[in-house]
Amino acid sequence: MKNVVEKLIVDKTFMGENFSSERLPRAEYENCIFERCNFNKGYLDNQTFLECEFIDCNLSNANIVNTTFKEITFSQCKLMGLAFNTCNPFLMQMYFADCNLSFANFVEMKLIGQQFKSCNLEEVDFSDCDLSNAKFLECNLERSIFSRTNLQKADFSSATNFSLDPENNMVKEAVFSRETLQGLLHKYKLNIVD
Repeated sequence: MKNVVEKLIVDKTFMGENFSSERLPRAEYENCIFERCNFNKGYLDNQTFLECEFIDCNLSNANIVNTTFKEITFSQCKLMGLAFNTCNPFLMQMYFADCNLSFANFVEMKLIGQQFKSCNLEEVDFSDCDLSNAKFLECNLERSIFSRTNLQKADFSSATNFSLDPENNMVKEAVFSRETLQGLLHKYKLNIVD
């Protein structure tokens, strides 16, 4: 039996609160701002966030099973180890700017047009994702996993440290800069010189 949303919280700002030990009350949060809040290893499962903004928050290793994120902005947040693939996929829409998403999991997600701006995406798993039209603007993708990933028309032109196999991913019309083309040739272990 699905949990019934107990209340609707609209236009509220949460500043500097610690939800890592005390759980955020179960509700539907609409147009709320969470600033400098700590959710580290906390429980956000089965919550609903609509048109909310998280600024300078730590959500690392939080439980986000069946959580709804619709039109959410994450700015300067720590989102390390989050299993986004366990969230409610219905109407999911997120924007990430200046965030640390290292070790996050996006396996098998539809992230068409997803934008990451100035994010650290080390060891993120994007296997079997649809990232067509995604933008990785000035992002560090060191040791991130792209396997059977749809990267058609994705923008890697300012991304760094990525390594992906064009034979194992769909990369038609994806955008790369000349300086980072070695990220497509990594598996061949070539020595590329200027």
